[in-house]
Amino acid sequence: MMPAVAVTEAFPVTDPRCLTDVVTDVPTPGPRDLLVEVAAVSVNPIDTKMRRRAAAAVAAGEQPVLGYDAAGTVVAVGSGVVGFAVGDTVFYAGSQLRPGTNARFHAVDERIVGRAPSSIPVVDAASLPLTALTAWEALFERLGIGLDSGVASGAQNPASLLVVGGAGGVPSIMIQLARALTGLTVIATAGREESREWVTRMGAHHVLDHKKELAGQVAALQKPVADGGTGVPPVRYVFTSQSGGRSGDLAALMAPASHLCLTDDPESFELGAFKRKSISVHWESMFTKVIFGDGDAGDATVDPASQGRILDRIADLVDAGRIVPTTGETLVGMNAESLVAAHRDLEAGHVTGKIVVRV
Repeated sequence: MMPAVAVTEAFPVTDPRCLTDVVTDVPTPGPRDLLVEVAAVSVNPIDTKMRRRAAAAVAAGEQPVLGYDAAGTVVAVGSGVVGFAVGDTVFYAGSQLRPGTNARFHAVDERIVGRAPSSIPVVDAASLPLTALTAWEALFERLGIGLDSGVASGAQNPASLLVVGGAGGVPSIMIQLARALTGLTVIATAGREESREWVTRMGAHHVLDHKKELAGQVAALQKPVADGGTGVPPVRYVFTSQSGGRSGDLAALMAPASHLCLTDDPESFELGAFKRKSISVHWESMFTKVIFGDGDAGDATVDPASQGRILDRIADLVDAGRIVPTTGETLVGMNAESLVAAHRDLEAGHVTGKIVVRV
């Protein structure tokens, strides 16, 4: 048996009973699974969303264990595992199809696991997987930006990337990846002075006021230097996890035939705003490959193992000093009290970087 944190009743985040300490069975690894002793997890907006959606499972008598990001040590391997051994330090983002990482031990498919960076503490490694995978896939698979070149297929260079809400978890990694692996000018938005300092440290060339209309600020940047601007290239790529109510503003600042990538589920978003400029709109979900990459119903082009390879590349970039972990706050104790505090902070907004919970 092992300790874990689960949803046992449907309570709002303001109620400390929204997550509960439980005792459950240690998972038995399948043929391609690693059994990981979890050292740290980080908490993402998807965790809070899944907690709110757990009411039906709880009503059916289930006690869902949440959590995705994890870093820890392999303590057992399945009979078909080829890439890892007991004792390896790993990091990964898990799956929506299996129990979560908010537990002492966790079983995970080896294909979506990477070797943790050797140059940083395991706590910081836990801040990286989900956000790094999302940022990587959004940049290089959805937006079509050329890896290691800055050249996008069919696009005219130079170009700018706008990252909306730059101090968040995914944007913090995206800014760094764009600086390390592309030639794009990176523009980020921030609403507080703390956030402005953070995105500048992540590598943004320019920072816009997140609370104000963005199109006018971009236009001011694009003015020639002689006219008081900076002459930044056209915005051909935009990433946002905060798209609600921004359709017109984003369409106005984007270049014709450009690309927009979303990760959120906006209640107010007008796709028609992008038609006049022939702007392509993409959605990125990091779990698509895990959900649809296997079996007859899966798309053969969706390869779960690519996520393990991406994480290995991320680890190499960290160890080379080209990107840094994005830990913003560390909580101690893998228990309901710590995780409730993390959920509460995330739902309140204004979180800079990632919240990590260590054992």
